[in-house]
Amino acid sequence: MDVPLDPGPLLGSLRAHAVPGVEEVDVDAGTVRRAVRLADGPTVVEARLAADRVEIRVIEGSASDDELAALATRWFGLADDVAAVGRHFADDPVLAPLVAARPRLRILGHPDGFEAAVQTVLGQQVSLAAARTFTGRFAAAFGMPGPGGFTVFPTPSAVVGRDADEVQAAVRVTGARARTLVALARACADGLDLAPGIDLADVRARLLALPGIGPWTVEYLALRVLGDRDAFPAGDLVLRRALDVPDTRAVDEAGRPWAPLRAFAAQHLWTVTAYPA
Repeated sequence: MDVPLDPGPLLGSLRAHAVPGVEEVDVDAGTVRRAVRLADGPTVVEARLAADRVEIRVIEGSASDDELAALATRWFGLADDVAAVGRHFADDPVLAPLVAARPRLRILGHPDGFEAAVQTVLGQQVSLAAARTFTGRFAAAFGMPGPGGFTVFPTPSAVVGRDADEVQAAVRVTGARARTLVALARACADGLDLAPGIDLADVRARLLALPGIGPWTVEYLALRVLGDRDAFPAGDLVLRRALDVPDTRAVDEAGRPWAPLRAFAAQHLWTVTAYPA
């Protein structure tokens, strides 16, 4: 698919978040490979990102062209009008130079909302490297062997019957964190759908009702997996550093003029801070 695209930040973020055994990212080749669940079952796909182009193909398994196109659109934010984003921030003193420098920057999504939620919970108050390690342990313990030697990330139903002590022992996290993961799996098994196109207010409320999930986690997931382009995780430490402000309230106040595209503001601030090259 030919689309305005800046592949560098997407690949950098993919590499930083890649779950061992589940996903392989080759920044030099511009590719990411992983197993995804499609209509015909687990399938290994490869996405190749280049300037103004995304190519996605099946490595092992089967998928229709429509499935692959939908996957690419969700994964790499291909439905967004980045030219409109540029116009929205054209006069903003903070965002205008960032958008001018990266006018084709898109928001990285995720093929699996439950996986993204698990990794986000496991990433609370730890480094990205630690979050990847914890999520890899979770996948190895409760996922299933997939095609091409990849691990297929567990479904909520594969986790919901587990005792929190079992999850804690497998992942080696605190008991509170393990209980959050079990509660999250139960909510998803009971119908909480972490995907674009759903009732954003309802999903936010249901996530916030779970133990161990607060506003930062909810807003991050709204941005990454729900497709909410006004989501803004004001509690994010990188955003605080990028804006050089003292606390969450100051980040939230700084972001108010950027509505209704605050997710793009966050993406540009993350990029200039974490993936400046």
